[in-house]
Amino acid sequence: MINVFVLQNGRLNQVPIATREDLENVIPVWVDLTDPTDEERAWVKAIYGVLLPGEDEVSDIEASARYYEAENGDLHLRTDFLLEEDEGSRIVTVAFILARKVLFSMHTDDLPVFRLVRLRARSRPGSIEDYMDVLLDLYATDAEYSADALEGIYESLEEVSERVLQKEFTDQDAAAALNAIAHEEDLNGRIRRNMMDTRRAVSFLMRGRLLNSEQFEEARQILRDIESLDGHTSFLFDKINFLMDATVGFININQNKIIKIFSVASVAFLPPTLIASVYGMNFKVMPELDWGYGYAWAWVLMVSSAIAPFWYFRRRGWLK
Repeated sequence: MINVFVLQNGRLNQVPIATREDLENVIPVWVDLTDPTDEERAWVKAIYGVLLPGEDEVSDIEASARYYEAENGDLHLRTDFLLEEDEGSRIVTVAFILARKVLFSMHTDDLPVFRLVRLRARSRPGSIEDYMDVLLDLYATDAEYSADALEGIYESLEEVSERVLQKEFTDQDAAAALNAIAHEEDLNGRIRRNMMDTRRAVSFLMRGRLLNSEQFEEARQILRDIESLDGHTSFLFDKINFLMDATVGFININQNKIIKIFSVASVAFLPPTLIASVYGMNFKVMPELDWGYGYAWAWVLMVSSAIAPFWYFRRRGWLK
C-alpha cells in the first residue's frame, strides 16, 4: 500500500495512488509504504531511483549500521516505533530513506504515530515545510505516544496496587496481579527501548548537520522530552518491583498459613497418637485387661491430649 503526501500551504495532503501514472504525476514530500507489494516497489524504483530494502534487511540489520549513506547519496535510517495491540505490545522497525528531498518510509504495520502525524499536519497549517520536518514530526509524535503509553501504565499499576493492598488477598488475586505486573513491565521495557532508539536517530541527524536552525532546536526539544520520560520509566520499574515483591510476599504469607495449619495439627495430634500406640499394644499387663474402664479411659486421654495443645496455641495467638 502506497500513501503519497504532497505539501500544500504547510499541510500534508494525501493523494490517492491507484496506478503508476498516478505516482508519476505528483511531486511528493513523503512517500509512505505499508507492506508494499513487488509491483509497488518497482514503481518507486523506476520513478524515483530509490531501492527499497527487503523486510529481512530492515529487521536484521546490525545495530551499528542503522544509519548510513548509500553509494548514490541516499541517507538510510532504521528506527523502532512502539505498537500497542489488544494482545500486547511490540516494536516495529521502520526504514527511512532521505532522497531527492523526499522522505520514503517503509514498514509492515500501519502505525498509530504515522496516523497522528497525518491528522495533525492537516489541522496545523505551516507546521511542515519540507521532508525533514515530516521526519522530525514523526519522532516528536513518537515521544508523545510513548508518554501516553506510560500514563496507561500508571493507571494500570494503580489498579494493581488497590488489589494487592486490599484486606483480603487470595491466590486468585495474586495470579491476576502478577499477570498484570508482567504485562506492564514488558510494555515499560519496550517504551524505554523505543525512546533509546529515537534518541539515537535524532542525535544522528543533529551530528550529521542535516537540520537548519529551527529544525535543530526542534530536535533538541525532542531530546529533552525523551530525557524527561527516562525518569518516569525508571520510577515505573521501581514501582513494578515493589508490587512484584509485595505480591510474592502475600503469596508466601498465604502459603505459610497453610503450612501453619499442618504444623499445628501434627503437634496437636502427636499425644493422641502416642497414647493410641501405647494402649494398642496387646500385652497382658495393659490396664484394660484388669480394668473395665481402661478402654474409655484411653479415649478420654486421647481427646483431652488433642484439645489441650489447641487450647494452648489459641491462648498464645498462634491460630490467628
